[in-house]
Amino acid sequence: MTARSLLICDDSNMARKQLLRALPPDWPVSVVQAANGVEAMEILRQGSIDVMLLDLTMPEMDGYQVLTALQEEGLSCKAIVVSGDVQEQAVERVMQLGALAFVQKPADPDLLKATLDKLGLLKRAATAVKHYPPADEVSISFNDAFREVINVAMGRAAALLARVLGVFVQLPVPNVNLFEVGELHMALADAQRGDGLTAVCQGFIGGGIAGEALLIFHDSEVGDMAKLMHWYSQDYSEMEMLLDLSTVLIGACLSGVAGQIDVKFSQSHPMVLGQHTSIDELIRLNRSRWKNTLAVEVSYSIEGHVIHFDLLLLFTEDSVELLSKKLDYLMN
Repeated sequence: MTARSLLICDDSNMARKQLLRALPPDWPVSVVQAANGVEAMEILRQGSIDVMLLDLTMPEMDGYQVLTALQEEGLSCKAIVVSGDVQEQAVERVMQLGALAFVQKPADPDLLKATLDKLGLLKRAATAVKHYPPADEVSISFNDAFREVINVAMGRAAALLARVLGVFVQLPVPNVNLFEVGELHMALADAQRGDGLTAVCQGFIGGGIAGEALLIFHDSEVGDMAKLMHWYSQDYSEMEMLLDLSTVLIGACLSGVAGQIDVKFSQSHPMVLGQHTSIDELIRLNRSRWKNTLAVEVSYSIEGHVIHFDLLLLFTEDSVELLSKKLDYLMN
């Protein structure tokens, strides 16, 4: 028996590094990496890969498309999905598409080893030496590391939302950018002008890290959201529904971030911008802290419905240094 070949497919350098570290130390395997599904398929078509650890949320070609292509092209490769999208439907779909197992991000080394062992993939080679690329030599930027933290957090929030609404939530690759306060103002101007948008704002703070979360809804879709949630009543307004939904979704996403960087966030009461405050006022009050704002954008959409909304996490300038230290610890 010869050494196995393993393909790790994930768009995040951070995620690939975490997987390299989670691999069983005595597993005789040679590892190659791909940053998206297109790269993965090019490697898989060469026929030299035995096992693949596959992410779902990727640009260009996602994990679902890779699994579909494997079936359509009749390629032989044992696929294990490793993803932050932990919706029950996500797990069901990948198994229907031929994945042998699903492992939640970030992968726990013991669970990953047990999964590989259960699938009979840890059998020793007669003469084989592992060929792991050194994980410590992988260069990871702040944006890449924080994007992966957000990716895991938004997946957990989506799973909660999916259970509440009884739907499948489609997830994008999150955007992480550093804005000057003027650029931030421009980016949020539509919500303030009321161009068919409603924005709910909720502050958060913990471990010296602080910011504001904004959940932006399209007004034309609010009624459909209320119907989906079966929360229409004379005593329960659409605005109350949005405030409650915002508290659930923002809280779940912040909890997912906090758990990974070992902090605990406290949240203020949610406010509807334009009623209790405005984006102008929000930026005026925080201008000194938000000279440079770390902005995270996640765009959720509901499959089968014309419903989508944007979650923005805006971290103060002072928070960036603390977040960097937390991520350094997480990476090293």
